[in-house]
Amino acid sequence: MATITEAKIIITSPGRNFVTLKITTSDGVTGLGDATLNGRELAVASYLEDHVLPLLTGRDPDRIEDMWQYLYKGAYWRRGPVTMTAIAAVDTALWDIKGKVAGMPVYDLLGGRARDGALVYGHASGGTVPELLDDVARFRDLGYRAIRAQAAVPGSPGSYGVRHGAVYEPAATSLPEEQLWSTEAYLDFAPDCLAAVRERFGFGFHLLHDVHHRLTPTEAGRLGRRLEDLRLFWMEDPSPAELQESFRQIRQATTTPIAVGEVFNSIWDCQQLITERLIDYIRASVVHAGGITHLRRIFNLAELYQVRTGSHGATDLSPVSLSAAVHLDVTVPNFGIQEYMAHAPVTHEVFHTSYELRDGALHPSPAPGLGVEIDEQAAARFPYEPKYLPVSRRTDGSVHDW
Repeated sequence: MATITEAKIIITSPGRNFVTLKITTSDGVTGLGDATLNGRELAVASYLEDHVLPLLTGRDPDRIEDMWQYLYKGAYWRRGPVTMTAIAAVDTALWDIKGKVAGMPVYDLLGGRARDGALVYGHASGGTVPELLDDVARFRDLGYRAIRAQAAVPGSPGSYGVRHGAVYEPAATSLPEEQLWSTEAYLDFAPDCLAAVRERFGFGFHLLHDVHHRLTPTEAGRLGRRLEDLRLFWMEDPSPAELQESFRQIRQATTTPIAVGEVFNSIWDCQQLITERLIDYIRASVVHAGGITHLRRIFNLAELYQVRTGSHGATDLSPVSLSAAVHLDVTVPNFGIQEYMAHAPVTHEVFHTSYELRDGALHPSPAPGLGVEIDEQAAARFPYEPKYLPVSRRTDGSVHDW
């Protein structure tokens, strides 16, 4: 019987910071797991290094479910982004190993494909509405069938989702940037901005928009009503979801589909949202929701209530977790869409991938395991760089949701 003989943390910053767990078995098989928590990367690295890695040596890598329960229940202190990201790294690496040992891609271990590929959406943005429209045109020319549209709100330099440069990366400063935000200006601007996209490009593609937790339920309901004629694929994260019950008010106010969940860590964060069907799409991710094992539980619950998947997939997820997400996406019956932001070219000097983007969809690698390998020598060329996500302040100076 093979056992785990080595587990190590690789911290690297090829374009942005990533934390990767690499597990090796006594048979020489290796598996990778993503352990990146944007702006708090070293907290997860320490959790793994100091508290998890010493527990892995000598254990059976085949016992994925047992390992998940051991790390979750055995710590006593459950849930939370640091704990669940660390568990996700171990879980994903073990699935990678199991696929390699079996000679099968992970999607075959999960029951095989339910579809050929995973529909993705790209991220169009602009400092002005004309710039946004030009960016939407670029994504349309690239073959995307679904596009998220964000533009800078006049008078609010803290507008979320506007790309500066080739790759959108909000964690970009050694201390948090403080950005100004006006909800009133946003609510006046967003409907007209999105209407301009539909006016120029029509309804022949899916249009998405991210509110990024910045509205109250009342404000979100008002926005959703104004967007109904634009037939959005979804309105994402309209309000903070700590109070799951609050989404009932949004649901009652508008028929615009609602997506939420990229900051969720467990099934308990979205149980009420799903079972009372207060949302249409669940956006939890492999890396922040306990790995493939736990995310599949969330998706299975969602299927019972006709809630579809729409996993987070920004560049703060490494190619390892993006690949894991696509393997899961192509197997679940209630798949909806997959967020996709292309990593910077330098990232692929470290992470060698074999998933493919074709015709607006990601296709997982047929190679055994996840189909991603890490070049440790290349990783060593890109040391960790302290970077933080921005902090948002209202015009009166008080801190707001970013």
